[in-house]
Amino acid sequence: MRVSEGSPLYGRDPLLRSLVPRLTGLAYDERSRVGREHQGDLPLVLVTGYHGMGRSAVLEELAARYRGRLPLAHVRAVATESETFPPAPADGRAPTASTLVEILAELVCGLAPDVRRRFPVLVPGLFAVSGWSLGNGEQRDVACLTFARLLLACRLADGDENALRHAWATAVEGRLETTGAQADAEWGRDAVTAAVVAEYTDRYQPAAAREWYRRRFPRGADGRDPLVLLGEWFQRGGDYRHAAEQSLMAAFLHDVASSYGRLQRWNREPWPLILLDDAHFPPGQDFLDLLLEHRALPERPDHEELVVVATRLGGLPENASAAIRRDLPDLVKSSGWQRGGLALSAGLLAVPLTPLSRDDILPLLVPDWPARPLHPYLASAVHSLTGGHPAVTTVLCAAVLDATRRGRGVGPRDLLELHAKDGRAVTEALLERLLPNRRQRDRLTLLSLARDSTAAEALAEHLRLQGPDQLPANSATDYLEEQQWQQLTPPDEPLVTDALLRTLLVHEARRTSSRAEDGRSWQDIHRFLRMHHAQRGESGEADALRHTLAAGNAETVVAMLTEEFQSEKDAQAAAHWLLCLRYAATAPTPPAAEWTDERMQIALGAHDGRYAELHEIERCVNRLLHALWHVSEPHAEPDPDMCKAVGEELAYLSPRHPSWHAVLGQAARSWPAAARKKRPFPISGQ
Repeated sequence: MRVSEGSPLYGRDPLLRSLVPRLTGLAYDERSRVGREHQGDLPLVLVTGYHGMGRSAVLEELAARYRGRLPLAHVRAVATESETFPPAPADGRAPTASTLVEILAELVCGLAPDVRRRFPVLVPGLFAVSGWSLGNGEQRDVACLTFARLLLACRLADGDENALRHAWATAVEGRLETTGAQADAEWGRDAVTAAVVAEYTDRYQPAAAREWYRRRFPRGADGRDPLVLLGEWFQRGGDYRHAAEQSLMAAFLHDVASSYGRLQRWNREPWPLILLDDAHFPPGQDFLDLLLEHRALPERPDHEELVVVATRLGGLPENASAAIRRDLPDLVKSSGWQRGGLALSAGLLAVPLTPLSRDDILPLLVPDWPARPLHPYLASAVHSLTGGHPAVTTVLCAAVLDATRRGRGVGPRDLLELHAKDGRAVTEALLERLLPNRRQRDRLTLLSLARDSTAAEALAEHLRLQGPDQLPANSATDYLEEQQWQQLTPPDEPLVTDALLRTLLVHEARRTSSRAEDGRSWQDIHRFLRMHHAQRGESGEADALRHTLAAGNAETVVAMLTEEFQSEKDAQAAAHWLLCLRYAATAPTPPAAEWTDERMQIALGAHDGRYAELHEIERCVNRLLHALWHVSEPHAEPDPDMCKAVGEELAYLSPRHPSWHAVLGQAARSWPAAARKKRPFPISGQ
């Protein structure tokens, strides 16, 4: 069975079915072994991509396919330190970890039941570094819950998790009372570390672990308990903590390597598979850096062959110049990875998740024979709208199929009017997924209507949007940059530079404007933005016209364009006139409740009778504007009649201006072809 065509995993087969099986030695969906591509030195696979590209879905699929077939741990890194160390989610989702120690603890809990040696070196080290501030009961309970989970996973203790947590808290507190530690003592936390290590030592006698850690410290530390010293260094921070974390990573890899003796290697038993989601957050990055650092050592003390697949939001880190990058199709036969030096990033195999192609989308729309024939250009329209974004594409295709089953015909211009499976508007559901922060999402829905950061800030002030500690528009762009939607937003560019995201936000603003109050309706916002740009004079003319048209006031736009056509004699002004016409036609259409779409009829002259009192030039400009407005929608397949109308109206205007005929004649020839091919409309001299 292949990956479902309605799944966000569609098109990810080279990663799922080729690369990972060659790394693990196990087939993706068969109970069979496959030849391992790398032995002795494995790449760390880093799957990169933006929101909705399927990063998490890839790991979830790998977890579902390989769980129970080899030792597996699936962990998701998070940004902030958690207040508790929660139990593994009962619904099978990956547990979260907000520190390196939490990641290592989750890896032990995930892997220990299926490995031969249950981390005899790492677990004592995790106990040593998991102390708490003397007298802080909340920190103590969190640490003791960690102890309980580790002991149960490694079968060092039996019973109930909470009972074990309570027993350890009581035992350590008892030792602290015996030693007379004071809550305000300078080394209070060191006293806790010593008590935890003493309790663990009395129960489990970790002599081998002690000896292993002793070799990690300089000779001057002789005579000190190495586990206590490990905890003290970790709590001290800075370079001391980094050294302690290096020891923890080395202990983890040592325990994994020691679980595979000569017999296990000879039998080709599969090595553990670690799936680390959202490794761009600090704890995930720390784990990857320490692992890569260990693997880059000229002489590695432990030759583990741990398979690690991690995901990262965005692209590669800036300091990963030595990483090997492979596109998905390159992975079918081999990874092509080979360590090229001792740089940390030389151990990385980066696999970017790329958008779906136009050919990938058609199968999503016809998984079986539809209830009624689909629009012939619907797949092209979905690709034009989404750019092949997997999450948005699959949601839209599912919405199309659902609407079709209910007997509704869906055309390219209907895509954003559909509903998701839960009944919500499709744009609402998609934006909630792509922009998780509700406050910023609501703010961006309004500010996306502005042309640039300056206009957005003026609109934010007009709407009295509040910012936490900076201007609302700056806060919104910072959020988009943090979420890897864009980088270093230019002040003269739209606040939202991603075309798909901007389209979804603008449509959501249109959809919700009927419920808007306090000057936040569609008409009110575009009226304000028109006035804002009109104050800039000629430099703001195109924007003012665009917002006028977005409000549905085509008559005013036509009148202004006609007046300029008839009054301006300078030949150089033709390019400016075409620019204003072209840019105005990119205006978003008004809400359906406030406006009837008659662009096609007007463009083809069906309503010329309404405008009988107008001069023929003005009627021509009216038809031209509506034709351009119709063909300029980015996701709609251009109508041949509309493309033809653009050329005919420009050809009519060309000889009727004393100095613009050459520029207009050139546009009459080039613009229809550009419209058919969905390319920018060229302007002579620009």
